[in-house]
Amino acid sequence: MENIGSKIKEIIENNDVVLFMKGTPDFPQCGFSANTIAILNHFNVDFKSFNVLEDQELREGVKTFSDWPTIPQIYLKKEFIGGFDILKEMAETGDFTKLLDKKSITYKVEG
Repeated sequence: MENIGSKIKEIIENNDVVLFMKGTPDFPQCGFSANTIAILNHFNVDFKSFNVLEDQELREGVKTFSDWPTIPQIYLKKEFIGGFDILKEMAETGDFTKLLDKKSITYKVEG
């Protein structure tokens, strides 16, 4: 399991916004992943996604790495944010855009 931890660390360090999800952005395989994609798309945030359904070691590894039991999981500039519920709440309160600003992550709200 140690090498999967190194792989996850490398992914997080090399991408500003990382989403570990079930399925792909075009074909999410669970509602929480689909809703997370919808939020990221709403803010036009560029992100790199990883389908944990294609890699059982990755699926278990991300849960251990973050000490968070569920997927999807979101990282912004190496910081673990949480899953869909947390992202949804942050989007509703305005904390998500504040965090994007703080981390100098480009976004654009449509509308």
